[in-house]
Amino acid sequence: MKIAFQMDPIGPIDINADSTFRLAEEAQARGHELYYYLPDHLSFQEGRIMARARTLKVQRVQGDHAELGPLQLIDLSEVDVVWLRQDPPFDMHYITTTHLLERLMPGTLVVNDPFWVRNSPEKLLVLNFPELTPPTTIARDLETIREFKAKHGDIILKPLYGNGGAGVFRLDENDRNLSSLYELFTGFSREPLIVQKYLPAVTKGDKRVILVDGEPVGAINRVPAANEVRSNMHVGGRPEKVELTERDREICAKIGPVLREKGQVFVGIDVIGDWLTEINVTSPTGIQELERFDGVNVAEKIWQAIEAKRG
Repeated sequence: MKIAFQMDPIGPIDINADSTFRLAEEAQARGHELYYYLPDHLSFQEGRIMARARTLKVQRVQGDHAELGPLQLIDLSEVDVVWLRQDPPFDMHYITTTHLLERLMPGTLVVNDPFWVRNSPEKLLVLNFPELTPPTTIARDLETIREFKAKHGDIILKPLYGNGGAGVFRLDENDRNLSSLYELFTGFSREPLIVQKYLPAVTKGDKRVILVDGEPVGAINRVPAANEVRSNMHVGGRPEKVELTERDREICAKIGPVLREKGQVFVGIDVIGDWLTEINVTSPTGIQELERFDGVNVAEKIWQAIEAKRG
């Protein structure tokens, strides 16, 4: 098949951690033809969805991991699969790419389905499962957030469309910084904030469970660094081997059919203790860590699911 990856610059990536690199590596091993382009090089041109792309060959040699062909204009309707793999922020640029890529379907398979990526971002899709999630409020109104904090005491405050742990704050019962943080956030963004009750179990780790076409294939535990509330690996979280619990499987059993129905082939959910906190569909990570810990070829499972959809 012809496979196109819409992603951020491939040069600086860490080939031992980047999930997109692992997906490309597995696709190449399966005999697929690879293309790579930046989100800025996607366009709508008189009825066609086009990209200024390069052919791509990968090898596991850091610094010499991507062999790129010359820039060429390709019609994405002639590609079998497009991977939507650039990192957030989930801003209007990101949203516009989902509108353009959606026009390719069903002739070209876009993974994950851009319509549902756009309508089900990480911190909003979980709202469909209130019985699985900690107490949560989404608001731009300071008084609403104050009332939530007064009720729950110890809270986590973060931007609604952030990623990688950026802008995540814990405000405990004695904290006096809510107003200042609110002014900071609302001063540079018109987006609401999301507030959740703090879960003490996060000190033991924030579990990333990987689902392929709605089925769990394994998990890694991300343990926060000392004196850090965030467990994201981008900010020093330490990945550890971990097994799926009965509660994890219960959560996956409830959300899996929804993910499958919405065309979300590769998803990473975040579980703290017994609670689901995020459903990551935009550009989830964790494949390589899981493969190293469990010896399971997750990338292979993802490609098997995609190849089955392409018939």
